[in-house]
Amino acid sequence: MERDEAWQVIDAERGSLADLFDDLSPTEWQTPSLCAGWRVRDVAAHLTLAQTGMLTATVALVRAGGSFNRMIRDTARRQAGLPTERYSALLRAMIGSRRTAPGLTHLEPLLDVLVHGQDITVPLGRTRPVPPRAAAAAAARVWPDRWPFRARRRLHGFTFAATDTDWSAGQGTRVEGPMGAILLLLTGRSAALSQLTGPGLDDLTVRLSPARKV
Repeated sequence: MERDEAWQVIDAERGSLADLFDDLSPTEWQTPSLCAGWRVRDVAAHLTLAQTGMLTATVALVRAGGSFNRMIRDTARRQAGLPTERYSALLRAMIGSRRTAPGLTHLEPLLDVLVHGQDITVPLGRTRPVPPRAAAAAAARVWPDRWPFRARRRLHGFTFAATDTDWSAGQGTRVEGPMGAILLLLTGRSAALSQLTGPGLDDLTVRLSPARKV
């Protein structure tokens, strides 16, 4: 996927997410998301921070003791203190802009809108289609053995193949399904297992089970 096409998808996803935010009930805002320890409200707040500038990010990192993960968590929680009706306006204000947070490319905001859109809607029982080609581009960013996902290392021994676009990765027993579900799995969302099939699914489920991780 070319950069311009990716930005078109990002703009479309931000617009549809803003529409979704306008439709959420007070109960839905407080619902636990697919991100452990994060409410729907926290995830939405995080999405509105995608254009944080260098100075603000540096101050936040210092406040978090130099921990990037803690900075992401803390900034989202602080932003979550805003009235929920602000989030849709903040997200719409980004449409058309190509600005990113420091050190990021277009692939990170693409990844964020696709995955966090599912983090919000799956627990709410709302259907949100994932564009397969865009999800494949995001998966290409996630699959290599790079921080923070380490997908290739975590999921070694399996071949993952999309059923709705031309994408596959890995070596081993085959697991297949929609590209959006594979992207969720690569980013650590085991809720995606219910959308996958293939001879490797049982072994993959065992590997990712909480009991196995203890």
